[in-house]
Amino acid sequence: MSEQKRSRRRRFIERVRHAKHPLTGWRRWAVIAGQGVAGFVAVFAAVNLALSLSTFRGDQPLERTVQELQGLWFSALDGQPVAPNAFETIYGRELGAEPDTRAIHAHLEQEAEDGVFLLDHVMIERIRALNGQVDARAIPSGVYVGAHALGPDGLPFVPVTKYLAHYLLFPRHAYILVVPEEGEAISFSASQNAKFNIRVKPDRLAAAIAPYDPDAYDFPSSGQALHEMTLVTRDPAKVAEAAGMLRRAQARLTERDLRYGLLAPNSNTVIGCLLQEAGAIDQARRSSILLALRAPGFGAACD
Repeated sequence: MSEQKRSRRRRFIERVRHAKHPLTGWRRWAVIAGQGVAGFVAVFAAVNLALSLSTFRGDQPLERTVQELQGLWFSALDGQPVAPNAFETIYGRELGAEPDTRAIHAHLEQEAEDGVFLLDHVMIERIRALNGQVDARAIPSGVYVGAHALGPDGLPFVPVTKYLAHYLLFPRHAYILVVPEEGEAISFSASQNAKFNIRVKPDRLAAAIAPYDPDAYDFPSSGQALHEMTLVTRDPAKVAEAAGMLRRAQARLTERDLRYGLLAPNSNTVIGCLLQEAGAIDQARRSSILLALRAPGFGAACD
């Protein structure tokens, strides 16, 4: 029986080796080139999937993955409400079906101490329902770096952002979130002028500082449903100074009139340099290979 299997295997291999390709000339090479590109994309996606599932996962990677999948599943399209059972499904075990602001604050404070944590669309909607805005009542006061997958928010492409971009396209867009002791949280985001609906010099690198807006470019919406947040500092003095530091950085960026680059200078470059300038990260760490893969441009030169 084994001899028959080996014989069939040999015959099959011989047929493959001596088979004639149905196409010839440039058509044959076009197919070969297409197969090569498809193979490269498949390998690229597999590597990014491995990185996505193995880095920045915390102490409980399986639970983190389940939370991500639930957050992506329940993220609503722009203008549509979140499913009534979304919060209880994702957070019910830790917080119950209808926690108050104090319980959410304690939960996020514990999550932040563990390193990178998720701030998803469902949690943000719960906070806004309780307080009307995002502030230190729910999210512990501090300076955070947020990162989300790149991709479109609207149909028909939002499934690519929600799932494929989150796991297969490893690069992230980074921004800074400041939650002061008093008042509404603010964000600092750098990107092309066009991303901020500025028509003058649309290809120039610029920064925007604005109160938290869940429908804005840098916050959870239908596509960018999961934001990976890293606490930079909770020092009250540094938190109080953060808004002024970011305004000065915004002004410097405007003066330099830099053209936005796909790899650098870009939004991640600006965030990395700001963190280094503030002493939150050193140059060696900022230029690490893993961060360079995760946030292209993060480790580029600051001058």
